[in-house]
Amino acid sequence: MPVTLPSDLPDTLGALRASGHTQRDVKSELRDNLLAALREGRDPWPGIVGFESTVLPQLERALLAGHDLVLLGERGQGKTRLLRSLVGLLDEWTPVIAGSELGEHPYEPITPASIRRAAELGDALPVAWRHRSERYTEKLATPDTAVADLIGDVDPVKVAEGRSLGDPETIHFGLVPRAHRGVVAINELPDLAERIQVALLNVMEERDIQVRGYTLRLPLDVLLVASANPEDYTNRGRIITPLKDRFGAEVRTHYPLEVRDEIALVEQEAELVADVPRHLIEVVARFTRHLREATAIDQSSGVSARFAVAAAETVAAAALRRAAITGEARAVARPVDLDSVPAVLRGKLEFASGEEGREEEILEHLLRRATADTARFALRGVDLSELTDAVGTRPVRTGERVPAAEVVAALPQVPALTEVATRLGASGTEDPGPMASAAELALEYLFLTRKLAKDSSDDGDTVSYG
Repeated sequence: MPVTLPSDLPDTLGALRASGHTQRDVKSELRDNLLAALREGRDPWPGIVGFESTVLPQLERALLAGHDLVLLGERGQGKTRLLRSLVGLLDEWTPVIAGSELGEHPYEPITPASIRRAAELGDALPVAWRHRSERYTEKLATPDTAVADLIGDVDPVKVAEGRSLGDPETIHFGLVPRAHRGVVAINELPDLAERIQVALLNVMEERDIQVRGYTLRLPLDVLLVASANPEDYTNRGRIITPLKDRFGAEVRTHYPLEVRDEIALVEQEAELVADVPRHLIEVVARFTRHLREATAIDQSSGVSARFAVAAAETVAAAALRRAAITGEARAVARPVDLDSVPAVLRGKLEFASGEEGREEEILEHLLRRATADTARFALRGVDLSELTDAVGTRPVRTGERVPAAEVVAALPQVPALTEVATRLGASGTEDPGPMASAAELALEYLFLTRKLAKDSSDDGDTVSYG
């Protein structure tokens, strides 16, 4: 979303001083703004779900202490999202020396060029303003990352322009110096070659940089944050001991601890092309949690939150396809659409050794468990015996080729279904889609608890009967 620079901000060093602006280093800025949010009761971490009582307090303590930090956790636990949310704790606008290579503060130039300009121009030194979104720099660590990428290197173009090799101004600064007065994040830090990690040691402790034969005493003002997966310490790489020692805090992340958090995460992140009732989102959430507990799944690689998001999007896509085939005006997901999840998403999982050939069987079993758990929780206390008896004498046909209106028309008129519709949010609408979805869940629950039987045909239709 584009941002507009306020028109009343000072545009010279003299005007900036006259305005009463006070310079703060980036860690003080983060600390002050975090404390202000906590005192005012504002959420400093919008969009972060499930970490309220675990990860966030640890992260807040690290920031208040002014520590560089590393987030350690399995894939898909929201580490990158959490790092990017640090931007919201920076001041919305901050002054920089106009045209400076490193975005230096007008009160404190640090490069030879900016120091020279400040001395020549005095209070007329031009000031520009940088939005906080420009003060977050992110680098995905890859094995081919070079010191030049992170720190800098001699620029042959500047040498060719006539500068001598001994002139510090021949250096082309890398990503970390260019993040001066901001936050620099390195994702998957252990993937950096050890010799590249060594290049970060001076930045984190002495706050200077070394490029080839040069040692520049640049008082860099950065918060360095990183992410890593626990298995990276042994499988792909490791964070070298001196670098680990320089991080002031190591914060462990985790997958959502509660079903409601998993549901909230899916609802927040999934881009759904059809209506997916909340009870089906809950099935997806419980399915994901069962996968994280299953011995048949290789838990060392984790089951990413992205799996749950992709599963919900797959269910929505199946509903949209079904609506196109049946001619329904509005696509509303039903339990029949869950069947598409195992086949589509099995490639996102790593199975334990010895489970070859049983992958779909395992996934279908866990999906049935998730469906039964969801229905049991949502419909507890509802007497479904009259629905069982009614379907026993008048079978109901469902399936991906059966429109929602036909499903609803075939349902028996029993009070239990009214309660099912109320519990699952399907009452109060003339659209048959939500009612068909709710009724199908009840029928599937009766089948899974062996109160009803069902037969499936080759064309995908299912008949539930007693």
